[in-house]
Amino acid sequence: MRIAVTGSVATDHLLVFPGRFAEQLIEGRLDRVSLSFLADRLDVRPGGVGANITFGLARLGLRPVLVGAAGTDFADLGRSLRAAGVDTSAVRISDRLHTARFVCTTDADQNQIATFYAGAMAEARHIDLAEVRGAVGGLDLVLVGADDPQAMLRHTATAHALDLDVAADPSQQLARLTGEQTRHLVDGARWLFTNEYEAALLQRRTGWSAAEVLHKVGTWIVTRGADGVSVLSADSPPLDVPAVEPRTVADPTGVGDAFRAGFLAGVAWELPYRRAAQLGCALATVVLESVGTQEYKLLPGDLVARLEHAYGRGAVRDVEPLLADVS
Repeated sequence: MRIAVTGSVATDHLLVFPGRFAEQLIEGRLDRVSLSFLADRLDVRPGGVGANITFGLARLGLRPVLVGAAGTDFADLGRSLRAAGVDTSAVRISDRLHTARFVCTTDADQNQIATFYAGAMAEARHIDLAEVRGAVGGLDLVLVGADDPQAMLRHTATAHALDLDVAADPSQQLARLTGEQTRHLVDGARWLFTNEYEAALLQRRTGWSAAEVLHKVGTWIVTRGADGVSVLSADSPPLDVPAVEPRTVADPTGVGDAFRAGFLAGVAWELPYRRAAQLGCALATVVLESVGTQEYKLLPGDLVARLEHAYGRGAVRDVEPLLADVS
């Protein structure tokens, strides 16, 4: 299965605040917040949801296509992605804007406050997914991730017109999208990804109930942090998959992207959704234990051990034979 991931390409500026955001917020004064947090660590790393998800897919042995826009400073990022196995031929390079920037501060409770500067990402709307499909020799599945909103709408419409399976993943852009835009992105998707907070926000944006959302999509995957993942569909009972317990916690940035990579790899390998979600949870924990979203080491033996510890030999029996190309 050939998977294209449309979404942001960015540089992450990850800061750590040793205190707790909640202790700095004053009840009754949240309409006028003026705060500054003194961080005691800064890491500058490659990131962006599109780049992160394709990196994870490539680490699992697939050959994903990254579809997004970056600046002239993409050279080093591009080299590292290609070295990992990502096809970057569909990345548009701006001649006037820098690659997007993600600035995120994490507190002692793993809460995060982030700001995203679009930069060259705004040019993603000029990418024609039909041309990409022809250039790479065909596509089977397109994940439409957080990106320039006009690009997300265009890619969704094109993917449906080409009769490609669509995974809708509006995530951080739900705060920017209108109700009509959100409905357009979700309606007809075979898979919908949100976290628990985004699930509620999506219902508010669309005006649809949870049941109505499930009638618009094939399967709705809701990540719940330490509480695991729920896989929902209109015609079957909810499937709840517990999280894989981490050995340590380094940085939550990119954990959701890693889950998506693991889940979609499971889909590509035609695993049942339970196993795909378990693989996603295991990969997510590897990233949770690392600083940065594309620096983690992935070893087949380690991934198998995590799966066995969390889910038993059955999970290992189904997944281990598929991990021969893990890098």
